[in-house]
Amino acid sequence: MDLLVPGVGELVGGSQREERLDVLEAKMNELDLVLDDYWWYMDLRRFGSVPHAGYGLGFERLVTYVCGIENIRDAIAFPRYPGNAEF
Repeated sequence: MDLLVPGVGELVGGSQREERLDVLEAKMNELDLVLDDYWWYMDLRRFGSVPHAGYGLGFERLVTYVCGIENIRDAIAFPRYPGNAEF
């Protein structure tokens, strides 16, 4: 799921993992993925996964939306751009 707001775009993004091994294998076969490449992920489901989901809120996007800032670069406390980091 996504929460879209005017002028900013995606403010919150969320998803739920597929915990059913048979459904996961069917989808991977449908997408022509090599199941052996994902053995470790399949084992996570095979040996006891539980339904789980989550979301992420973009803090700078929230500040941009709430404060009415036009450009997200002005809402970032410590912006990264080429040439600003000394190595």
